Amino acid sequence: MRYWLMKSEPDAFSIDDLKKRPKRIEPWDGVRNYQARNFMRDQMQVGDQAFFYHSNCDVPGIYGVMEVACAAYPDPTQFNAKHHHYDPTAKREEPRWFLVEMRYVRHLKKPITLDALKQHEAALQGCAVIARGNRLSVMPIRAEHWQTILSLE
Repeated sequence: MRYWLMKSEPDAFSIDDLKKRPKRIEPWDGVRNYQARNFMRDQMQVGDQAFFYHSNCDVPGIYGVMEVACAAYPDPTQFNAKHHHYDPTAKREEPRWFLVEMRYVRHLKKPITLDALKQHEAALQGCAVIARGNRLSVMPIRAEHWQTILSLE
């Protein structure tokens, strides 16, 4: 099993929104960064666990846990000219963007804020979420970092 951290702005889509979805599953669409896309397309497997991270908000941090519910497939929003994630250069026969579907697992007992994560920098050395300037919306989390972060709950 692999571990991940996936960011979303809570005004756009939050852990609460995921919990309310039918079957508590939602396609993780709109990723338009090649490295994040490659993680989803090439490395994520059904059953992998991910932290749900609220970004670009008053209190950024980890708010819940979710899991990969299905393997990557082409993100249909890239082909929809009326959708804000439309990519006019994407072709159906050669899709550029992929997504995975994520299933709600649980809310954390209490959110683990970015400030709290930074207070444990020594134990989280090399963890991308606390690295300066890291803006990736999908990133791998090492197993030992996963356990350290959960212990902060």
